[in-house]
Amino acid sequence: MSQTVCLLPGDGIGPEVTGAARRVIDAAGADLQWIELDAGAGALERTGHLLPPATLDAIARHCVALKGPLTTPIGTGFASVNVQLRKTFDLYAAVRPVRSMPGIRTRFENVEIVVIRENTEGLYSGIEHEIVPGVVESLKIATRKGCERIARFAFNYAKERGRKKVTVFHKANIMKMSDGLFIECARRVHEEMGEGIEYQELIIDNGCMQLVQNPGQFDVLLLENLYGDVISDLCAGLVGGLGVVPGANFGDSCAIFEAVHGSAPTIAGQNIANPLAVIMSGVMMLRHLGLREPARRIKDAYNAVLTDGRAEELTRDIGGSAGTTEFAEAIIRRL
Repeated sequence: MSQTVCLLPGDGIGPEVTGAARRVIDAAGADLQWIELDAGAGALERTGHLLPPATLDAIARHCVALKGPLTTPIGTGFASVNVQLRKTFDLYAAVRPVRSMPGIRTRFENVEIVVIRENTEGLYSGIEHEIVPGVVESLKIATRKGCERIARFAFNYAKERGRKKVTVFHKANIMKMSDGLFIECARRVHEEMGEGIEYQELIIDNGCMQLVQNPGQFDVLLLENLYGDVISDLCAGLVGGLGVVPGANFGDSCAIFEAVHGSAPTIAGQNIANPLAVIMSGVMMLRHLGLREPARRIKDAYNAVLTDGRAEELTRDIGGSAGTTEFAEAIIRRL
């Protein structure tokens, strides 16, 4: 039976990379009905809303979306639309699988890390104000409910996928109450449901050092919001950058899959952006929907393109000369 998916093309290069991903997914035989929806800076100009009511209603009704990058102003302007989506649909678990890709040469081989990030609390709660002129205060929020549910998500994820180790990065030596609560909940959940899974805690500065020395020692990383945002990008750098890493945001009733890179407005409309991250996120979405065969076919196809390493089929960021469209067509040929 056909399933409905909300498609948010996004800003900048978003329409190009999501369009390429949609073509690949359709070519793989996934029986989907797409609803294209407005969101982001472009939506604000067109409709007066960063997240138009029709977009929110559709996501609430269909509970799954594939999203392109959305522009977020730096230091001023409107709040992050990505954060608004996560809060609106209580998408408390961000999942970013990071693995070495065939044909993409980096400093490390056989990297296989999954970053699981609490997605609704911490400093990203957005509670900040100016106390007096020149003095700004930001509040870091940690709740027992939020810490426990992301820990349960991480251990469930590890058990379902045969993962062997969960490592928590924290700064509880300094933030003894907020980060202290996070590791307290992780320890309790490990005792309750972590049989057969190794548990480790590292102070985040030490963890960062160990990541860049030997990423192979890590399996599943569990982090609060800000740390997870930073570390997931660091891990992407171990395997070739944000152009080759997918992402997903899960709640109890809704999931939004996304490219984790930015909207890159300086190259928008030039057909040079790498759509692989969105295509990989689409594979995660298909698995979530139970469409495992189309997901497997797409993964095999893009791995074949990368392994063959033909310059005319690879985008510039991974050593080729192809455009967005040509890269997608190369994957479709392998299908």
